[in-house]
This record gives sequence, structure tokens and C-alpha cells, in this order.
Amino acid sequence: MYLVELYKLIEDGENSNIEFKRKFSSPEKIAKEMIAFANSKGGYIFFGVDDDKKIVGVESEKGELELITTAAKFYCEPEIEFKTEIACIKSLDVVVVNIPESKRKPHKLINDRDKNETRVYIRLNDKSIIASKETISILKNSNLDSHPLKITFGEIEKSLIRYLEENGKITVKSFKKIANISERRASRILVNLVRAEIIRHQRLDMQEFFTLA
Repeated sequence: MYLVELYKLIEDGENSNIEFKRKFSSPEKIAKEMIAFANSKGGYIFFGVDDDKKIVGVESEKGELELITTAAKFYCEPEIEFKTEIACIKSLDVVVVNIPESKRKPHKLINDRDKNETRVYIRLNDKSIIASKETISILKNSNLDSHPLKITFGEIEKSLIRYLEENGKITVKSFKKIANISERRASRILVNLVRAEIIRHQRLDMQEFFTLA
């Protein structure tokens, strides 16, 4: 990547595609950010750049590249693909990690203390957050759905569409209450309608909801 492009990305600040790290921390924390980007639209992690965009540089590129590889290989399930480059900015070395959007979603973070405990992260604005079970279901099926899912409309689905036409959006909990069904069934119906491209799954800040497509 050309220096002018790097400068522009840094100047734009942290967002849904950019994360700054002043220094390397644990492989687990690095893996969390990599997973969030891979499960979303991809992005860049800049090591050696402070949150206020100040270039501080890194101490050892070799050791830090090894840490990134460890994070991707041993803390991400499945392993995450990435590219790295060392950029010299203002006489300081910055490690740039490019994580493309994955075709093997969802990637999970492996807990170093309990290998059976995993978490799925996604990117929302400038934060990496834990994915809901609805998001995880949609991520799983995004690898399979080359064409919209074909579904049969029953009374519950019809009442949901009417509700969305009148109210604009709905959450899993409100759908469960309105349709008088279990939360698990409400979640499954909403996910299937997303896969059928009839409704959309959306987030605003930390609120998760569904709207007509």
C-alpha cells in the first residue's frame, strides 16, 4: 500500500474498517479484533498508532509479526487469513495487518483458559462486539446461501410482515411477544426471512432489530 493511502486511512480515524493499536498486547486480544473484521467486511489493524492517530511506532517488527501469526493460528477458529506489511512513517515503523472479509464465517475466539469456551465477534462502528445468536446464524448461512432461501409463509410470517409495514422494525423479543411463540422460534423465523431476503437484519448502536428488505 502506498504511503499516501496509509496516511489517509490513519487520518480517517478508527471506524468499522480501521483499528489502531499503540502496542501489541496478548494474542487473544489481537485475535478478537481479527475475528471481528473477518466476520464483517474486513479491515486493517495498525500497530504503532495511538487512538488519537499519533504515530508511535513499534519496537520489534519480527516479534510482533510472530504474535499476529500466533493469534490467527491458535486463537481463531477457523484460522484467519491475513496479510501484513511494515510501513515507515515519520521514521517510525508501523505494522499494518489487512484482514479480508472471510468466506468461512463465523470465526470464533478460543479462550486460552478454557478451549471449549468460544466467542464470536463482529465489527460495529469502531468497536468489536460479541455477536448475538441471530447474527451467528446469519453468518453461518452466509457461506451457503448463493440464492435466497425459499420459505413457506404461514400466519405468523404474514402477521410479521404486516407489523413491519405498519411499524418499520421489530426485535426478537417483541416478535416473540406479539406472535406468542418461544424466543428460539422467533429467532429462527427472523433468520430464515433474512436468508430469504424478505427482511433485513440491522444494528443501530447496540440495538439489534429487523426491517423489511
